[in-house]
Amino acid sequence: MADADLDGIIRQLAKQQNKTLTGAAKARRDHYLGLAAKAKDATGKARAKELAKAAMEQGLAAAKRLQVAADNAADSYARAMRKATETAAAGITAQTKAAAKKATADKPKPAKKPAKKKAGKAKA
Repeated sequence: MADADLDGIIRQLAKQQNKTLTGAAKARRDHYLGLAAKAKDATGKARAKELAKAAMEQGLAAAKRLQVAADNAADSYARAMRKATETAAAGITAQTKAAAKKATADKPKPAKKPAKKKAGKAKA
């Protein structure tokens, strides 16, 4: 996992939490449905069934909110890392250009060679 991107890990953990939360909501629903089966009167049965329905709806809504929040966090992280990579690459390019410019400016200019004198006719 050391090589994995953190946005993938965020999504993976959210998926695991989502499964756990959905399982807990189903267990709570089953609990209320069990109470409905044991109820002696129709109102108690209806009340337990409504509680089971509400528990499931609330649990699934919470799981959905968790998933959306995790997706947003993962997307935000990935976007920030892309931006940081681009900025770093641009900074390295700028530094390289500046270093090259400075290196050329620091080089001493070669001295001019004196012009050769024309060999004239020897005066006698």
